Amino acid sequence: MPVRRFPHILALLALPTLWGCGQPEPQGPLPPSKAAVAAIRDDGGAPAVALGRAIDSLFDAGAVGRTDALLVLKRGSVIVERYGDGVRPETRLPGWSMGQCVTALMIGQLVSDGRLRLNESAPVPDWQRPGDPRGVITLRQLLQMRSGLRHEERDPGGSTIEDSRSDRFRMLFLDGRDDMAAYAEAQPLEAPAGQVFENSLATSVILSDLAARVLSPDGDPGRRQRAVGEYLRNRVLLPIGMDSTVVGYDRAGTMIGAAMVHAAAMDWARL
Repeated sequence: MPVRRFPHILALLALPTLWGCGQPEPQGPLPPSKAAVAAIRDDGGAPAVALGRAIDSLFDAGAVGRTDALLVLKRGSVIVERYGDGVRPETRLPGWSMGQCVTALMIGQLVSDGRLRLNESAPVPDWQRPGDPRGVITLRQLLQMRSGLRHEERDPGGSTIEDSRSDRFRMLFLDGRDDMAAYAEAQPLEAPAGQVFENSLATSVILSDLAARVLSPDGDPGRRQRAVGEYLRNRVLLPIGMDSTVVGYDRAGTMIGAAMVHAAAMDWARL
């Protein structure tokens, strides 16, 4: 008669369950941090927990680098507001390429005032010489970043946008820094005007120069700077509430409207 071993079999079957008793429970996603919860004024209809985790992810320096400020607006109302270490609501932050938007708004106001025309040749004196192919570039094409000018944001053989041979770097920091518009306007065409889009900080400096030529035709650097500063403040910045904004100029009195614009985070949000 065979010997029954059911109790031993049952004990072996129970081993996986017993083994699991000593292991930690698998954890789900972490809850939002206190800082993320405090940053949410109104979830705006978004799932609050998911929104909090998204906020935390943007302040994870190891994953995304440094974040100075985060504002989320919905229909003009702030629903999320959080700042990085050492940053306060009144801290002026560099807008970098957002400065191009400020410059474009200023040009739009000058067009509205009838002092510049979108579809006419951009009034750069050197381009108006007989036979200069750049004379066909219109103001509209400059605003659309479709000028066709050879403006390299980085050196084709380089590895970073700050490569010292790029037009961007040379214009801001090297041989073009004293008169950035002259540097940007001296570049030749590399494509027919209007046909190729290429993001270009140098193009925004050309637009800043055109504004200065209209507002202060005599070319004096100090008067150019004052005229552009007053027009920009009264016609663009104050009407939209950007009263913390500070703008940089080069030695020729040209607004560096491609990068050197600083404002508090709330002002950037208003823009």
